[in-house]
Amino acid sequence: MYAIGGSADPTINSQDNRYLAPVSPFVKEVTNKLDTNAGQWRAWNWRSDGDLLLNGAYFTRSGAGASAIYARTVGAKSSSMVGTITSGAGVLGCRRGSQC
Repeated sequence: MYAIGGSADPTINSQDNRYLAPVSPFVKEVTNKLDTNAGQWRAWNWRSDGDLLLNGAYFTRSGAGASAIYARTVGAKSSSMVGTITSGAGVLGCRRGSQC
């Protein structure tokens, strides 16, 4: 389960992120509102713009501007580029006595 959440009227602007849900059908929601009734969280401003939702992942938008595209504050790359951008990420193949 993703750790996007909050309390006390939080605002979440998720932009160009990639969310890959696990196989379990019970943990597909990106947004989590623990111990909060719908009447309360529906007023929270949670937006998703350009996010890539894979394997059934879903983001529940809410609040007054839920359907609005918000102003981009950073020049984020498209979420479709995550695989390319992170293709060299991972554990370094360093060995004792060798230069990394």
